[in-house]
Amino acid sequence: MIDRLEKEVDMLERHLQVLKMVIENEPIGIVKMSNETGYPHHKVRYSLRVLEEENLIEPSSQGAIQTERTTEFVDELDGKIDDIVDKLDGMKIEDVAEIEG
Repeated sequence: MIDRLEKEVDMLERHLQVLKMVIENEPIGIVKMSNETGYPHHKVRYSLRVLEEENLIEPSSQGAIQTERTTEFVDELDGKIDDIVDKLDGMKIEDVAEIEG
């Protein structure tokens, strides 16, 4: 049950790492990202496709670049992650056992 969530978090981490590389090094191509992250080309390509579908990056002749939406997304990201962490913390069963015990 929790395995799927863990895989999603790992994939999100990869997507955000690729986005960070685009922001810091734009324009940047798949080969350079793959070499610097250690992720295989196909995983970098998939992350780039997901980021492009979310309108966070766009392709250029020199490599991936950020869009107008990227800054807004980054500004909101930490708050959204904090909200998710709080929700997950509230789901811990050990906390329930301590209250009842």
